[in-house]
Amino acid sequence: MLWTLLLSMFSFSLSMSISPGPVNITILSSGLNYGFKKTLPFISGATIGFTALLVTVCFGLYQIIVLYPLLLDFITVFGSMLLVWIGWNIFKAKGQQITVQQNTKIPSFVEGALMQWLNPKAWIAAVAGTALFSSQHSVYYLAVFILIYFIVCYLSLMVWGVLGEKLADFLNQGNRARIFNMLMGFALIVISLDMCWKHFM
Repeated sequence: MLWTLLLSMFSFSLSMSISPGPVNITILSSGLNYGFKKTLPFISGATIGFTALLVTVCFGLYQIIVLYPLLLDFITVFGSMLLVWIGWNIFKAKGQQITVQQNTKIPSFVEGALMQWLNPKAWIAAVAGTALFSSQHSVYYLAVFILIYFIVCYLSLMVWGVLGEKLADFLNQGNRARIFNMLMGFALIVISLDMCWKHFM
């Protein structure tokens, strides 16, 4: 029973963390343009930011959201619009000379943490995970779920950062980087709007 529960927690965490989403796409783009090491603070911020969100939802905010579902609606709409704006900026990026640029703004730790709090996917994961693992289990198991999610999330986001860096050589030819940024920006916009749409369906 315990191993089944742990496997369920791991599977849920992995599916939500590794699947494409606003933060993953931002990490992929940053890894491409600035390299993995320069992107690591953003990855760390995104992981810690989500973990803080998950803790807040698990130990209090979930009850408020159940009582006032309009709160989650507002967060979804506001977060989606912000992520559409970020996607548009990625879409417009020129993507020339794929090297670590010293004179450009690299996504920071704080931005990674804040982005999770405005990310509809993060809220959906936190609320769904809390509902799934809190109804029949003790606070102890919720703490274990949070720990598992932290580790899985960190490793999953690192994979996206490494992938972005590895793509740099391939995209550093012709107009590939520009096309890549357009695709990533468009994907971020579509994913954000799709999450918002599905939330209200």
